[in-house]
Amino acid sequence: MALSQWLSPSTLANTPNFAHSFQSAEPFSYLVIDNFFSEQTCEALVKEFPPFDTNRARDENGNIGRKATYPNIRELGGSYQKLDKLIQSTEFLSWISEATGIDDLLYDPDYFGGGTHENCHGQDLDPHVDFNRHPVTGHHRRLNLIVYLNREWQDAWGGAIEFHRDPRLPPSENEITEVQPLFNRCVIFATHDHSWHGFKRINLPEGDADTRSRKSLALYFYSKTRPQHEYHGRHSTIYVERPLPAHIQPGLTLSEADYQSIQGLLTRRDQHLARLYRDNQRLHTMLDKLTNNRAVNLARRGLNVASRVKNRAQKLIRR
Repeated sequence: MALSQWLSPSTLANTPNFAHSFQSAEPFSYLVIDNFFSEQTCEALVKEFPPFDTNRARDENGNIGRKATYPNIRELGGSYQKLDKLIQSTEFLSWISEATGIDDLLYDPDYFGGGTHENCHGQDLDPHVDFNRHPVTGHHRRLNLIVYLNREWQDAWGGAIEFHRDPRLPPSENEITEVQPLFNRCVIFATHDHSWHGFKRINLPEGDADTRSRKSLALYFYSKTRPQHEYHGRHSTIYVERPLPAHIQPGLTLSEADYQSIQGLLTRRDQHLARLYRDNQRLHTMLDKLTNNRAVNLARRGLNVASRVKNRAQKLIRR
């Protein structure tokens, strides 16, 4: 299927203007394209969006959470299978390079971390920078492309993606740009070590929490190299927990909601520390195995050398 059958006429017409908008955006390079897909395409993606599956809703702590993902969109068939063919085509990769000014982009057949994302009432996402290298190919992660599939979304419901200057700064110094997850809105942004992003807690009205969710399609693009100034050590996703709500100040009498908010932040921080300890333990286990294997190999080499020396000595004695 040709690109013109997928992308809307307005998207194609405005493509020459996108790169400048992308490269001049703050706090880092990003682009917002409304009415991204043709109306027919977007309606089909909504209709064929996979149902929420608790087996795909495990969070990083192994608990069933409020977010379900379906990485391999090819398996969904229909429009998603056709979309998979589109985004790996030379035509689409050339289009996204033109739209951002980033050349030689590569499609990810593994959809590692990508695919369909569904976030339910109460879910949020702490500010973070994404893993920077593909775990299989080692390619550099360069772009995130997200298309939102939420009809009639209201600002008061939360879920807006946030672009941060630096969440490690005091809140008064951390510039934040918000983009609402509106239907058929595409957000493209650069991925590097200061592309901090997350989204606000989803707070749906009573009666909608069980029937409505924040749906999106996430596509990630890579390259074999990247600009020298963006080279950093290989890392996984790096999170920064959110600060205390601004209204919590010395002398405040805490309400029940304030208490629950603080408790939630502490719980999340404890979970983050537990993940770090587990990762550290896994690393030490791997190092121990490598050390033991090396010791075994050295011992084997020693035995082989001793055996050769013994054989040579026996031959000399026989002479």
